[in-house]
Amino acid sequence: MTSQRTRDRLVARLREKGITNEQVLEVMRTMPRHLFVDEAMNSRAYEDDALPIGHGQTISQPFIVARMTEILLSRGIPDKVLEVGTGSGYQAAILSQLVPRVYSVERIIALQRQARERYHQLHINNIELKHSDGSWGWPQHGPYPAIMVTAAPEQVPESLLQQLAVGGIMIIPVGRQNSAQSLLLITRDEDGFIEEELDAVRFVPLLNGAIG
Repeated sequence: MTSQRTRDRLVARLREKGITNEQVLEVMRTMPRHLFVDEAMNSRAYEDDALPIGHGQTISQPFIVARMTEILLSRGIPDKVLEVGTGSGYQAAILSQLVPRVYSVERIIALQRQARERYHQLHINNIELKHSDGSWGWPQHGPYPAIMVTAAPEQVPESLLQQLAVGGIMIIPVGRQNSAQSLLLITRDEDGFIEEELDAVRFVPLLNGAIG
């Protein structure tokens, strides 16, 4: 169930759902998603579904990963990306094959450690990890031309807005966990921020605080 044929079927489904960026599709085809889920979930790793990864978190549905990645690259390749919510590490691993550097923040230390081990196993060397409250971002490496948030706050954190470079874009789901959430594309220009609502989505909540 982790064969190349299974991965090819997943990519075919992503095409059917409207993903057109060939670079994104190829990375989705080659990245071993089964390494980012518990072994008991391996047989479902290439289904187009979100899967539990423990600690009340999930690995995102492949379509959502591809969709957010495609949007992030739609205005060119940023030299660095801030990801808020490392989780399993899968989304950052996908980004790492498409952009020069990824900075990823995770509040649950156990998940961060697992992600680090996976990157070591896959010889991925252009992702830097930080254990912190995600809503704070990672200002030391900002401003960022692109920010991707993989958990949903009820409102866009001001600290993340301020870490977005002028001309940069942020992709973020916003809304309460058990009600409507929207995937927003936020662009910063010289005059402020422009919001565009893209899709109805469902993400785990972006929670405050870091768990050791």
